[in-house]
Amino acid sequence: MEKASKELFKEIASSLMFELSESDYQALMNEFDAVIEQMNHLSAVKDVDKATPMVFPYEIVTSYLREDVPEQSLKREEVLKNASNVVDGQISIPKVVDK
Repeated sequence: MEKASKELFKEIASSLMFELSESDYQALMNEFDAVIEQMNHLSAVKDVDKATPMVFPYEIVTSYLREDVPEQSLKREEVLKNASNVVDGQISIPKVVDK
């Protein structure tokens, strides 16, 4: 995998409309390098690609959830009445990502 560069992070930050300081870029590069190093250590483990991926380390018990009972939903007009910008029956928000 390619080494993280300041230019790469600047490009990503720009496309996401983030403003980062020089120390933020350095911290990102350090953290990214640490993650890549950990991935390299893991990939060196014999037969690691044969292991079953683990999604979550604990068993999830869902008995505490309420029963899903269908209810009457709000009417579109009621939902949109407080929206400042409605286009074609949907709330319109400003674009926040360039790409």
